[in-house]
Parts: sequence; C-alpha cells; structure tokens
Amino acid sequence: MGKEAQDLQLQIIDQEDHAKTTNNLTDQKTESPSGKRNYLLRVALYTFFVLTGQSVAIILGRLYFEKGGSSKWVGTLAQLAGFPVLIPYYFLNLPKTRILNKPIDTKKSSLKMVVFVYASLGLVSAGACFLYSVGMQYLPVSTVTLISASQLGFNAFFSYFLNSQKFTPYIINSVILLTVSSVLLVFQPNSEQPAGVSKVENTIGFLCTVGGTAGIGLLLALQQLAFRKVLKGQTFKTVMNLTIYQSLFATMFATVGFFSSGDWKGLKAEMEGYSLGKVSYAMTLVWTAIGWQIFTIGAVALIFEVSALFCNAISVVGFPLVPVIAVFVFHDKFDGIKAISLVLAIWGFISYGYEHFVEDRMSKKGVEVVSEVSSGNGREADG
Repeated sequence: MGKEAQDLQLQIIDQEDHAKTTNNLTDQKTESPSGKRNYLLRVALYTFFVLTGQSVAIILGRLYFEKGGSSKWVGTLAQLAGFPVLIPYYFLNLPKTRILNKPIDTKKSSLKMVVFVYASLGLVSAGACFLYSVGMQYLPVSTVTLISASQLGFNAFFSYFLNSQKFTPYIINSVILLTVSSVLLVFQPNSEQPAGVSKVENTIGFLCTVGGTAGIGLLLALQQLAFRKVLKGQTFKTVMNLTIYQSLFATMFATVGFFSSGDWKGLKAEMEGYSLGKVSYAMTLVWTAIGWQIFTIGAVALIFEVSALFCNAISVVGFPLVPVIAVFVFHDKFDGIKAISLVLAIWGFISYGYEHFVEDRMSKKGVEVVSEVSSGNGREADG
C-alpha cells in the first residue's frame, strides 16, 4: 500500500523551524561518501522490501484460491491481519533525511475525531481488500494486477475533489491511459477465465477488482486529507499510528464479515480439502499476511528516506512483475490485449510520475529560495 506527495509546501513558522530547515539542507549537501553510500543501500533495501513483499503477497493470495480456498473473507483477513508485525518497527527511529511539512494549524484534533478517522479509513480499507479478494478468486492474477495499476488515476480523480488536486495535461493523459488500459481487459477471450469460473463470475471479478482499485485510490486521497486536516502533519509517528490503527479497525471489520457470513463454519473442511495440504494452507495465508507487512515496512521507510511519490512509483512499477511471475507459476496467458494494456499502464504511470517530478523540483527550488532569503535577512539583521 503507497501514499502521495502532492501539493507539499514548506511552511517557515518561526526561527527555530528555519534553523532546522537550513541544517537539513546543509547536511544533505555536505554528506560524506560513506554516508551517501549507506543511504543508497537503505533505499535499495526498502525498495526490495516493497517489490518483494507486494509480488509475493499477490501471488500467494491467488495461490490460496487456485488450490482450493474459497472464502473471500479469509483472503481479506490475510491482507490485513498481519499488522502486529509492524509494532516493533513502530519503536525504531528512522534517520531524518528529508524535510517534512509542518502545518500552520497546530491545534490538536479531539480523540473522538482521530478515532473516527482511523475507523473510517479502516472501513474503506477492509472494503477495498474484500473486493480485491473477489477479483483474485474469479480472475487471473495478471489481469488483477494490470487493473490495479489504474489506482493512480482513481487517486488523482478523488484528490481533485478532496485535496484540490490540479488536473494538468500530464495528469489528464495519465488518467485516460490508465482507464483505457483497464477497459481493454474486458475484451479478453473466454479462454482467459480460470478453470471453473463462469462468464458471470468473471464479470463480477472484473467489476470488483475495479471497485477495489477505486477504493485504494479513495483511501490514499482520504489519508492525505487526514494528515492535513486531522492528524496535522506527516511525521514517522503519525504515519505509523495511521497504518497500525487503520489496519486494526480494518481487521475488526473483516472479522465481523467473516463470522456474519458463516465462512468460519466451512474453514475446517476448506483446510482439509486444500490440494497442497493443511500445513501449506496455513503457510500460504501466514506468508501472504507477512508479505503485505514487508511491503508496508518498505513503503513507510521509503516515504521518509526519499519521498511519498517515490514510494508510490516503486509500488506501481512493481505491478508488471506479477504478470510475468504468474506466467510461470499459474501458466497465465499473456496475450496481445494484456501486452497493450501493460504498455498503456506504464505509459500512464510515466506521465503521472513526470508531472509530480516537475512539481517536486519546483517545490525544492522554492525551499532553496526561502532558505537563501531568510539567510540574507539574517545577515542584514546582524549587520
């Protein structure tokens, strides 16, 4: 799961904040070769976590259904219930290598409002994960991942209304390309349907995957809104609080769905009928959960080591890896329609990423100008 770096503006609140900003910029410019090497190694490690965790979790999520699993709620819980793995990570102190925006409004939100935000985001997260589980059950994993690439477009759409996201030509181009790349998958031949899946179920899987992708896009936009309006900032602690408590509420909602649907009654029979055996059944679900948490650890670290944009970029770039792996693991067919869809998705991502790269460069230039002006004013005052 990635977060966006849109409309980030450095706010110089007082002289203390200015000192921290100047020191941060100076440290980055005068960093020693060994320090830079260690920084690049950390970024490489966290990138590996994101790509590996995401790919393994998606493949294992499909393997659960491929080998006899049938509970959509079990598939949902496997995506959410591994969050306790993050608790030790919560107490780590990541090195601060980038400037985080500090809100002008420092008034703390009430506990009720914060809990409401966590619960609401958890509900959206649980709903999106459930829809993804339906898609995983009825569609080839390569199709699911190609549709998932359109989350950038959905995020831009929701951010337009929630976060005043500007629709530039590059963003519009990206949204169109990502939409077309998903729509193309409707025209796949019937041979692409997994064994035992009817045409109606295949259609349901497609619609649910699109819905789940839209849900993730909405979730990212809501998270950005929450950081800006309720949580008041984006520090390591606030991000980890959001991640853990959102996952806690999402797991609670999914657990309610699991028991209210009656899926728990058939859990023993499902485990006994799993073609790879009981131990493999448990390990598939456990490692799916761990895979998603490895992805989360890498994602949170990349947000603070580099930027949220870079994290989101790595996450989306990882999607094309899954269809390639699926060809060997599940013998998915990678026909011309999927190839065109993949090319359009990558093109849309590049257009989206370039727009934010330009914005990021402009933001950094703004920080340097503010720093130089503030330094000049300080020298004049001393004089």
